[in-house]
Amino acid sequence: MKLFARIVAAVLACGAVFSAHALVIGITEGVTYRATDNEIEARFDAIAKLLGTATRQPIKVQVISSYNGLRDALKKGQLDLAFIHPSHIAFEAIKGNGFKALAWTAGYTEYKVSLLCKEPQPIQDWATVAGKAFVTPDPDSITAVMTRAMLAEHKLKPTDVKLQTTRYQDAVPFYVENGFAAYGATASGSVIKAWKDKGGKTCAESRPMPIKQWIASPRLDPSVANALRDALLGLDQSEPGRRALATSGYKGFVAPSDEQEKKLILWLGL
Repeated sequence: MKLFARIVAAVLACGAVFSAHALVIGITEGVTYRATDNEIEARFDAIAKLLGTATRQPIKVQVISSYNGLRDALKKGQLDLAFIHPSHIAFEAIKGNGFKALAWTAGYTEYKVSLLCKEPQPIQDWATVAGKAFVTPDPDSITAVMTRAMLAEHKLKPTDVKLQTTRYQDAVPFYVENGFAAYGATASGSVIKAWKDKGGKTCAESRPMPIKQWIASPRLDPSVANALRDALLGLDQSEPGRRALATSGYKGFVAPSDEQEKKLILWLGL
């Protein structure tokens, strides 16, 4: 009996260690909008608590504002789960590091880049774009990456145009308005609306892209990954989940498409 008691105690101790292991969630919002790390962490706190309840494990939220810092954390296996605004980094981790998409953010599955311009008509012949000045947000932003993919889609290299960058999306119209660029790339709905309200035009639009994706580490136990996926997809089905979503500013999360994911990885040239 004493031996049996010791075995039971050891098993319970192992279970306690397992349940005490904190799942690390990396959060990376865009670099082309204005929000502090503390503000971002506060928005995700309620969701993190619900994910902890679903997995019966403590959750540690880590806001990573640097895209290269995020890449490094993903490659080193420092994150169990990540919420990533720029889809090219999520796709890089999926293709190169074995991460798996768990959920996409509802309302952000059709992210498109528009080219602001003063020209009255959309671009008909992309050969005429060669040599003209473009302005995009940060060169490692998803907007800039998608802009370069648009150029490649129309047989243009980045060196065929005059690319320049500005940190924030809301600064893009200034460059076009004042003649510093012929085309300004933005995917911000508010920026595009303000531009059009003043009589501005858009000359081209990219294919749609999901952004703000939840991806899981390949090291995560499949049962835990499934619990996380189910919890994320079901947040909008309960009152605590809806409150957590309201705090985050998002409406909910939807299942990803593997087929669309593969096509977009190819389009982005990853």
